[in-house]
Amino acid sequence: MLTTIAYGLAIVLDLMILFIGGRFLIVPWAAATAYGVPATHDRAYLTIKGVRDSSYGLIGLALLAFAGAQAEAWLMLLVALVPLGDTVVVLRNGGTKAIAFGVHLATAVVVLVSSALLFAL
Repeated sequence: MLTTIAYGLAIVLDLMILFIGGRFLIVPWAAATAYGVPATHDRAYLTIKGVRDSSYGLIGLALLAFAGAQAEAWLMLLVALVPLGDTVVVLRNGGTKAIAFGVHLATAVVVLVSSALLFAL
């Protein structure tokens, strides 16, 4: 049961960040609004975020498929720094506390839970 939950949560998180990255590549301004800070008119920065997020999702799926739970657990532990940083970015750039804490900080917590579950296997 724990294995199913740990792998299931990791796969869902990997697919979600892959989706978010794809959204930044396809509809960057809408994705930036959902992120919590206004977008610049420079599409390059939004594309960078899309590539970064998509890469994390693909790396996570590859680690889970080819290296196993321990490798994925380490990735999740380290990747939790990204939504923690996003929380600070939103707060420092005029975003709402609801998005900063309700989206980004909550995501960091879920990623850390995923990491802990994977380490427990």
